[in-house]
Amino acid sequence: MLEIPDWLRARLSRRSILGAGIAAAGGSAIAAAGTARQPARAEHAGANRHGEMSGASHGSSHGAMMTVGEVDEERNGFDTANILTEWERGTASRLSDGRVLRTFEIEAVDKEIEIAPGIMFPAWTYNGRVPGPALRATEGERLKVVFRNHGSHPHSIHFHGIHSARMDGIPGAGVIAPGEEFAYEFDARPFGCHIYHCHALPLKRHIHKGLYGLFVVDPDSALHPEHTQVALSRLLGTPENAEWQELAMVMNGFDTNFDDENEVYAVNTVAHAYMKRPIPIQRDKPVRVYLTNAVEFDPVNSFHLHANFFDYYDHGTTLTPTLRTVDTVMLCQAQRGILEFSFKDHEPGLYMFHAHQSEFAELGWMSFFDVRETVA
Repeated sequence: MLEIPDWLRARLSRRSILGAGIAAAGGSAIAAAGTARQPARAEHAGANRHGEMSGASHGSSHGAMMTVGEVDEERNGFDTANILTEWERGTASRLSDGRVLRTFEIEAVDKEIEIAPGIMFPAWTYNGRVPGPALRATEGERLKVVFRNHGSHPHSIHFHGIHSARMDGIPGAGVIAPGEEFAYEFDARPFGCHIYHCHALPLKRHIHKGLYGLFVVDPDSALHPEHTQVALSRLLGTPENAEWQELAMVMNGFDTNFDDENEVYAVNTVAHAYMKRPIPIQRDKPVRVYLTNAVEFDPVNSFHLHANFFDYYDHGTTLTPTLRTVDTVMLCQAQRGILEFSFKDHEPGLYMFHAHQSEFAELGWMSFFDVRETVA
């Protein structure tokens, strides 16, 4: 049996994901080393199997640093294209005081998912997907989140927001055993771009395995008369909001051999998903990205936009930008914010965005916006 030096094993575990034909990041040293000497194959330029223009030909011009093949998203049970715009609103009813009670139902389920072509990951999921559903409510509503644990370990949901101690989703306050149920109840505040995640121990495993998701609270325009139009533009369902192209993005990473070091990075789980299937953007409509970082084992992640600049709202809790005219932001784990930008003065084409840690980009966190005159 061939003995693999520790330094080579560490290098291959993070790099073999890019080689063609490797079925797992922990594949044989001979196969991994062989593919490392060969350039990765780019997909054929033009329309892909989804009838969309592929960014693969542009990817090849950037050194062919891209995974080869396609992930079976039907088997995964979630589609990376749909995750961008799917908002879970739950069910709404009225309380005796006239306020809206918004009820969500979330289940923890063990599930194997494909995170890169041929790379399977034994995930722990909320509602069978990673990231979990993007929950969306309005400031001041009463929220009830019914959580059922169908997984193999104790789990919880910890919401980044304002709530009582008994609703915190930590050991002793909302962690539930397999087969049990718990209802978290709290008011939707403050408005902003938030995150929820499991807070059971060991914390790094419960987060890394996939138990996290985006949690957006829209501002109530009646509470912000000094910024009514901005607040209305963020309130889902209003005419003002319909003028925006809104996208949900969760930056994540995966440790495929459980050595506390990620081998795959992505936005919304699947490596290079939006490089192979660029995100259609209508040129004359502004873009709003709800962004959060859920990467474990790395202290900082980042978002960089090519050929353009954006305004940034840290945590989304203000109606005026906390940073203006920037093209890169850095986020630690659970840090999040809202990005707003426009391509109205740009020519149509593919515009790249990615982590500005080169290794993250090469291992899956690189994407394109496909700017068009019209989007069907």
